[in-house]
Amino acid sequence: MTLYEKYRPRAWGDVVGQNKVIKQIQLLSNRGLAGRAYWISGPSGTGKTTIARLIAAEVADPFCTEEIDATDLTPAALRNLERSMRCRGFGDSDKTGRAYIVNEAHGLRKDTIRQLLVVLERLPAHVVFIFTTTSAGENQLFEDNIDAHPLLSRCHVLALSKSGLCEAFAKRAQTIARSEGLDGQPIAKYERLAKDCRNNLRAMLSTIETGGMLQ
Repeated sequence: MTLYEKYRPRAWGDVVGQNKVIKQIQLLSNRGLAGRAYWISGPSGTGKTTIARLIAAEVADPFCTEEIDATDLTPAALRNLERSMRCRGFGDSDKTGRAYIVNEAHGLRKDTIRQLLVVLERLPAHVVFIFTTTSAGENQLFEDNIDAHPLLSRCHVLALSKSGLCEAFAKRAQTIARSEGLDGQPIAKYERLAKDCRNNLRAMLSTIETGGMLQ
């Protein structure tokens, strides 16, 4: 298991650098996270999949959470999902919903997007749909697909921060490196690493895992 997966946040308090988005989610949580669609965008390695999985965990048991690559979400596959989402899942009494995470959402095709417009309009109250995409991918999707903006209007938009991440990621990376016996540098070196990796925490941990921060 990679360090990124081993130390992926399992609770909201473990997420670093995205306080604004977490506050948005907490506000929505007061009224219930299910029965909604979410669009999460941001640079690579800043927490999109982590936040998507945490939202899903508030609604559904892991066995009732499905992750799908956008290129695999054909109209036929979406119709199958529609059938499955009619039934509640199983698990704890307060987590019997169903969650669908669509990764790399910039890969959605036009025919799928058109069908999604209808699906999201009648989303069951126990279902959550979450789309994740990079900022660059999102821009390309909007340029290439005229139906992308109506899709976005059906989602709660969560734009992950691109700034102010260097210090937070450096501290998190150093803490992990120390836990793994892979630390040998002052915090300034971790801040340099964050800048070199363009604030991609996954890339930072990959460097640490191969001994990049040992003396």
